Amino acid sequence: MTVVTVGVHIVDILARPVSYIPEGQDTVLVDEIRITAAGAAAGTAVDLVKLGNDVVTMGAVGDDELGDFLLALLARRGVDASRLVRRAGEQTAASILPIRRDGGRPSFHVPGANLSLAYADLDAGVLRAARAVHLGGMDVTFGLGDPAFFELLDELRASGTIVTMDLLSEMPDLLAVARAFLPHVDYVLPNEAQALLMTGATGTAEAARALLAEGPRGVLVTLGEAGSLVVTGDTTERVPAIKTEVTDTTGCGDAYCAGFLTGLLHGQDVPVAARWGTAAAARVATGLGSDAGLTDLASTLSLL
Repeated sequence: MTVVTVGVHIVDILARPVSYIPEGQDTVLVDEIRITAAGAAAGTAVDLVKLGNDVVTMGAVGDDELGDFLLALLARRGVDASRLVRRAGEQTAASILPIRRDGGRPSFHVPGANLSLAYADLDAGVLRAARAVHLGGMDVTFGLGDPAFFELLDELRASGTIVTMDLLSEMPDLLAVARAFLPHVDYVLPNEAQALLMTGATGTAEAARALLAEGPRGVLVTLGEAGSLVVTGDTTERVPAIKTEVTDTTGCGDAYCAGFLTGLLHGQDVPVAARWGTAAAARVATGLGSDAGLTDLASTLSLL
């Protein structure tokens, strides 16, 4: 099932467990360090492949060593990264994530080439051939807020392509940019803070309904250990999280998106697809990094 992910591509460098940042030039020994493909497009792409989908990803990276590494890593994970554009003189987006013992993840981040991604960088022919398109991080890829892209998304939806959208930041000004996409997507999957900031609502259900009123077919608000809230035109349902031993929460939202979209592509209804997303997120939480713990669809669904 061909899926195209569009948007943010990041190299994550993660270390755990980190209890404190040492002063001066002191060294702290940790149990594990990993480098992963992350971001709301790249991380989701890797997870989608693990769940059995054929995936093409589109975005912008630098012409630096990190960009070389990211392309090689995506290829190793089975993602078609041939449509990623390389920006001369720009840095590939990267994050350093010291992971606390409870799974929390402060970060140091460079947005890099993601900020320059534009509609002209996308391959419309590949998008038209996809069964689903996932937009990852439209709040920080400012160049994609283009009327021509909105027209293409409307064309895709009219032809039966599923369009989903996830967000990256928790900055009100940036999230306001992403609201323009709401009439042009089928499902939007913000976390609770993003939903509240985008709408000014005081409660999660109120925020979800406000987002739904702007055009998508469904809103799925992820709530961390409290699960998620699924709101469509005729359904409001709380989907509980799956209890698991949490190592790191990095990438759980990307995994939820991948599991949810995979469920839709397998003909599941929205609440059941949300449970597929919940299972994928639970798998990722058991290891370090955005794709840790997730191996295949069958083992993921066994959690249900």
